[in-house]
Amino acid sequence: MRIQGHELGLFAIYDGHLGDSVPAYLQKHLFANILKEEEFWVDPFRAILKAYEKTDQAILSHSSDLGRGGSTAVTAILINGIRLWVANVGDSRAVLSRGDLAIQMTTDHEPNTERGSIENKGGFVSNMPGDVPRVNGQLAVSRAFGDKSLKSHLRSDPDIQDTNVDNSMDILVLASDGLWKVMTNQEAVDIARRFKDPQKAAKQLTAEAVKRDSKDDISCIVVRFRG
Repeated sequence: MRIQGHELGLFAIYDGHLGDSVPAYLQKHLFANILKEEEFWVDPFRAILKAYEKTDQAILSHSSDLGRGGSTAVTAILINGIRLWVANVGDSRAVLSRGDLAIQMTTDHEPNTERGSIENKGGFVSNMPGDVPRVNGQLAVSRAFGDKSLKSHLRSDPDIQDTNVDNSMDILVLASDGLWKVMTNQEAVDIARRFKDPQKAAKQLTAEAVKRDSKDDISCIVVRFRG
């Protein structure tokens, strides 16, 4: 798309829990809110940060309609084909291929990693029930949109990374945790690079995750940069 003379590529994965109302809301509103920020063209970092927080506040204020669920998110904004901005909350991940090497552009927000923040807010991390750490024994991520019942113990501010796009980069893989639980970053990049068509690459990654018996939701997007 073109906005104010700029070419923008907008890509995202939203992985919901307890229903799909919050991911649907994010799909409709998150990028719109980012681009509404007046400072986006001069300070994308600040604009993305503010838009994520405003969007989460809107989701919480509409919880009577959207329900009590929530969602992770990973977003990528490519500006004029030369500047890439990636942000995330939760454990959906973005991995960049640069010079054949996989570079993780996001941070997995896991309860054990951010235990201090959760406990400082009066929450706790427990492996019961189940076998993975969860906030208050319920949610397996420490940051998310929505989740009103847990919000006092969760964060919704994103980690944000940016980089210049150059000829050493060929693809970007965005995917939910269902892919990353059964595949390393390098494996995902190596598989995706076999395909010129990014849609075929994404389908192959999803099929491979299913073949490896992933038990979680699997959503995937592959972005191929121009040469």
